[in-house]
Amino acid sequence: MSHEVTGGAQEPETETPNLDFAGTTPYEDYVQADVLTHLQQPLSDDPGEMVFLVTTQVMELWFTVIVHEWQTAAGALRRDDLPVAIDALRRSAYELEALNAAWKPLAKLTPAQFNAYRSALGEGSGFQSAMYRRLEFLLGEKSASMLVPHRGAPRAHAELEKALHEPSLWDEVLRLLARRGHPVPAAVLERDPAQRYEADPAVEAVWAEIYGGDQDSELVRLGEALTEVAELVWRWRNDHLVATRRAMGAKMGTGGSAGVAWLEKRARKNVFPELWTARSHV
Repeated sequence: MSHEVTGGAQEPETETPNLDFAGTTPYEDYVQADVLTHLQQPLSDDPGEMVFLVTTQVMELWFTVIVHEWQTAAGALRRDDLPVAIDALRRSAYELEALNAAWKPLAKLTPAQFNAYRSALGEGSGFQSAMYRRLEFLLGEKSASMLVPHRGAPRAHAELEKALHEPSLWDEVLRLLARRGHPVPAAVLERDPAQRYEADPAVEAVWAEIYGGDQDSELVRLGEALTEVAELVWRWRNDHLVATRRAMGAKMGTGGSAGVAWLEKRARKNVFPELWTARSHV
């Protein structure tokens, strides 16, 4: 039997993308890539400074995204909209993983490699980051003294002052629990939001009751989303500590900070503390 070979339908030619624009490309207009890729101004001749500078700038961008997510979550909690709040917290967990991964290019610096461009930092230090400070304020780590470095930058100072006096993300969580009938103490609900949050045994008891109940409840899902955030913040602080130890040992940090000693203190603190201690009582 003979077989007749027939040609199939011809594939349409691939469309050529539009390459001719009157001005900058739509991609550039949206992403502002030209601005981003020309923000790097190394101050030393050491080639390693470029990765330090870019990595730090990338971290600032992730801080900005995470602050946006936590503000979204806080607003949703005020409206009793837990699905929106939980979605924002879960997105922020992925973003925190990306932020933490940004330590990789710097995590194995030797003291000699860091010293090659450390003088270029002058008095610059990460604790001076206004966006990171807003992130910490949202976690309840409030301190009016941390506004002082930003007095010369009116916009950053105003944003930080506003954030200092606003309820933290954890404050909004506790207010929601109270609205849902849980016995959160009045002293906790009426505390000055500009002060650093301190753990309360009654709040711990509330979370122990929630975790001992229906595991499919919205509040358990909220608690787990917050716990994931807290764990990743703790990992961020520890990765920062380890990278600093490798790069400079116990020397004083840039900008007059205590360096490793200050980072060790930060790494010992739990975010959303009652979420962790309540587990011992379930």
